[in-house]
Amino acid sequence: MFQLTALYNHPEDPAAFDKHYTEVHAVIAKKIPGLLRYTISHPGPDAEGNKPAHYLVAVLDFPDEATFGAGMSGEHGQAAVADLPNFAGAGVTLLTGPSEEV
Repeated sequence: MFQLTALYNHPEDPAAFDKHYTEVHAVIAKKIPGLLRYTISHPGPDAEGNKPAHYLVAVLDFPDEATFGAGMSGEHGQAAVADLPNFAGAGVTLLTGPSEEV
């Protein structure tokens, strides 16, 4: 497996972020060819009640790096990347790499 993990910083307007993410960004991203699984989570506070480092974490799974590369360089992958400035103004960190079940 090969994964893209997106770590979104806390937005100034969480409601606007969530609306755009759900109604626009996720719709685009789910169309990326070769995508096997797409999950998101909103991390909760740590054991001491501190705000989590990230607002939203998205993980996209692909069968391998070649499929990931082809999907991201295609129409829907490029559209998803181009959409980031439309809602992720607080910043996003994108991590990619092979994944394995342990």
